[in-house]
Amino acid sequence: MKKVVISAIAGALSAFTLMSCGGGNGSKVLNKDKPLVFFNRQPSDPVTGNIDSASMSWNDKTYYVGFDAAGGGQVQGKLITDFLKTADAAKLDRNGDGTIGYVLCIGDVGHNDSKARTEGIRRALGTWDNSTDPGKVKDGSANVGGKNMKVVELEGKAMTGLDGSTWNANAATEAMGSWATKFSDAIDMVISNNDGMAMGCLQASNYPAGVPIFGYDANADAIEAIGAGKLTGTVSQNVDAQATATLQVLRNLLDGLSGEDVIKKGITEPDQYGNKISAEVEYRPADKALLAHNTGVNSANWQNYKAGTRDAGVKQSNAASKKVLLTIYNSADNFLSSSYLPALRAYAPLLGLELTVVQGDGQNESSCLDRFTNLGNFDAFAINMVKTNSGRDYTDKLKY
Repeated sequence: MKKVVISAIAGALSAFTLMSCGGGNGSKVLNKDKPLVFFNRQPSDPVTGNIDSASMSWNDKTYYVGFDAAGGGQVQGKLITDFLKTADAAKLDRNGDGTIGYVLCIGDVGHNDSKARTEGIRRALGTWDNSTDPGKVKDGSANVGGKNMKVVELEGKAMTGLDGSTWNANAATEAMGSWATKFSDAIDMVISNNDGMAMGCLQASNYPAGVPIFGYDANADAIEAIGAGKLTGTVSQNVDAQATATLQVLRNLLDGLSGEDVIKKGITEPDQYGNKISAEVEYRPADKALLAHNTGVNSANWQNYKAGTRDAGVKQSNAASKKVLLTIYNSADNFLSSSYLPALRAYAPLLGLELTVVQGDGQNESSCLDRFTNLGNFDAFAINMVKTNSGRDYTDKLKY
């Protein structure tokens, strides 16, 4: 009789142990086997840009969702050169020296997206000298109003805040103030790796009136600024497609899908609930990366990108509720806070996903990592790292 009781107790303890290793809905899945999607900041080496294959191969349910960074850089470059082709050369060249001078706000010298945008800009303007580093440029040229003109990058600078945060809008405001004083009317154009820094430049009290300025992200305030004639152009990386794809991949994995179904259902073809992203999204199997395409935005089409619209292809489903722990590298990041996170919050309940969001300070990985806890309470994870080479710090916590 005692043996039967002991056996029953042992069985109950074993069952409890299994349940405690799983998700919040009684799942018996170990953390190391749960779906994991990195988004917006691709696991990679900050110096070489090489993809962190160890993080991306953490398990067979690990993917990256973002946008075509290299393609986006090319789109931004074309947006600028298309503008120059129709510009009045005499008006654009403020000091009449026959040279178009520009200043460049660099987001983060170690970030793949920043590198791609800087390269796209410099290649388009002929200032590319095989480097995305500040100051590593050569003289270029461009068609300005039908006239070939010399182009120079007066200065490129990484916008790092006093707290160490990158892509910092306040740093851009200060830099623009200094540039306006230092270069005066030699500045004919201002270019930024993102909208937040571009809008920061416009906040400088001595911003040279009428000088064209280009950003990247198509944030709501940037779109309105284009409509008001303050910002010349930006690039949409299709935030709704990225947000829905991030969640859809998790949904597919949680529903037990595998193979190509993971990156097709609800994305390039309807899923079992009838959902399908409207925007074009491309899958790159070598990097396990699902990437949204980019489009240029200017005064001719800005109204198509005004805030408040959502993808009608994603509707309310009857999917079983699942819990997702999601990190945002910087609570103050303009694109993530004003565009990406609201989109995630809008689509998550439609796909039956309950988000717990952790927001960092943009400087210390610990600001996210220290709250990447209680992992057994969640069914899946979505990670936006402070540093692109921090993937292992998160997967190490998922071992247990």
